Amino acid sequence: MTPLSILDLAPITEGADAATAFRHGVDLAQHAERWGYQRYWVAEHHGMPGIASAATAVVIGHVAAATTTIRVGAGGIMLPNHAPLVIAEQFGTLESLYPGRIDLGLGRAPGTDPTTAQALRRTLVSDPERFPQDVIELMTYFRPAEPGQRVVAVPGAGLRVPIWILGSSLFGAQVAAVLGLPFAFASHFAPADLMAALDVYRGNFKPSADLAVPHVMLGFNVIAAESDDEARFLATSVQQAFVNLRTGRPSRLPPPSRGYYESLPPPFRAVLDDVLACSAIGTPAVVREKLGAFIARTGADEVMIGSMMFDHAARLRSYEIAAEVMAAPAVA
Repeated sequence: MTPLSILDLAPITEGADAATAFRHGVDLAQHAERWGYQRYWVAEHHGMPGIASAATAVVIGHVAAATTTIRVGAGGIMLPNHAPLVIAEQFGTLESLYPGRIDLGLGRAPGTDPTTAQALRRTLVSDPERFPQDVIELMTYFRPAEPGQRVVAVPGAGLRVPIWILGSSLFGAQVAAVLGLPFAFASHFAPADLMAALDVYRGNFKPSADLAVPHVMLGFNVIAAESDDEARFLATSVQQAFVNLRTGRPSRLPPPSRGYYESLPPPFRAVLDDVLACSAIGTPAVVREKLGAFIARTGADEVMIGSMMFDHAARLRSYEIAAEVMAAPAVA
């Protein structure tokens, strides 16, 4: 059985606030632990009205404290926003508090607009092309400190925090392959380069002390319900959020709206069809079929499920359905 994990963007829904998003996140992680999910990851975004996980390490600590076995991590930390030493100290602290349960996924995008990125860093001098060097520097801080080493991550040095490379293009695949690290691809919103990125990663992978063979985790959207009609209705929340973002009007996650997709002009529908191509929207049978086909096509070692939904109970049920259909034996 292909392991399933969860990507939670800590959605702030219309009429609610960040505190509600965090309560819902903890509840989701606790349920996911019981349902057999392997990981619960949150992602770094800034200045986004509908995403509460800006202080990613803080959210990870909050969720890890409320769970016992599920791995908790970042999918990911946007490395250009931070000095590698700061990240090493933060995740060294998390690993010290919750040993054996912390993951660190790294991305090279800022996770925000240029103005907010400048406010975060006070400068835009940081070069995304230096991402591989920053990853290597960060990795050195987790190695045991050597005599005479002038800069040491405390805590951090000597701790084995698993590092993943995140990507939505071929660049991340190349970095992960050369460094011999596991690779997570954002096919849940950027599926265009998925197969090419997998070829690059697997074809160029160099075994390392961290990983002997390639290991890929792929993003996939699941909006599951007891009927196809209900699932399509629930999916209109994330559809509205994508359209709002693409048209320069980022918003809190809107409530679902019947007929929303059909009301859009054809170019907007085409955009949604493209960005949400790696999705299963429907009944448990639909989820089983589409998720199974996705795993068979890609050879994914793990799948990270995204389920952006307005109603928390419906979101819990969607994740439960995904876990159930993947655990159940296939029907001949």
